Amino acid sequence: MKLFVLFVAEKAGHKVSRLTLDDLTCARVLGFLQSLETDRKNQVRTRNQRLAALRGFFDYLARRVPEMLKEAQSVAAVPTKRTAPAETFYLEREEMQSLFASLPSQGLAATRDRALLLFLYNTGARVQEVADLRFKHLELEGQPRVQLHGKGDKWRVCPLWKETVVLFKQLEGDHKESNPERAVFTSLRSQPLTRFGIYKIVRRHTRSLLKPNEPRRRISPHTFRHTSAVHLLEAGVEVT
Repeated sequence: MKLFVLFVAEKAGHKVSRLTLDDLTCARVLGFLQSLETDRKNQVRTRNQRLAALRGFFDYLARRVPEMLKEAQSVAAVPTKRTAPAETFYLEREEMQSLFASLPSQGLAATRDRALLLFLYNTGARVQEVADLRFKHLELEGQPRVQLHGKGDKWRVCPLWKETVVLFKQLEGDHKESNPERAVFTSLRSQPLTRFGIYKIVRRHTRSLLKPNEPRRRISPHTFRHTSAVHLLEAGVEVT
């Protein structure tokens, strides 16, 4: 909105404090959108986001000043530009093997970090689901599985690999007191890891997978979600 108001004031030829509703037109919106791409070198996605904000602003004006209805309708009719879908990154099996082979085996956080990365790969869990994970959500005997609380306040159950179960039992044994409400993944100060803490751990351990001669990739916890899905499909698991 700041950029738009400054743009309108410049085109109108007077100070921002002297702007009136008559200066807010669809033509000015079109000029502003063009300026974003040509002068500020913004990408199409940014241009579309700015347009969405201006549509909301003009709708707000139209509901309070009926005389602005025509301009609001014109702004609402401005089309968004089509963009290519975002490329989905995932890690190859060889990269996953290299990652786990490179993880440290000694240190205060070694078991936690290995369990965290393996759990992400095992379940394809979202980062917030991992941050919210408690020991009460784990069933480590019989048919090991985990209950995940995800989007839309929905629960789902995922099976756990033997390797994941072994690491979880080690984490559980590291705690002096058995507390089902305790977070599974904690900091060195025994505080539950936040989603940002999980991001940092993933970035730190996957930095070696980024090669200087290839397109820049951002490996995040969600990359493990894509990797899990792709590897399941490659193994013949049905999409449903």
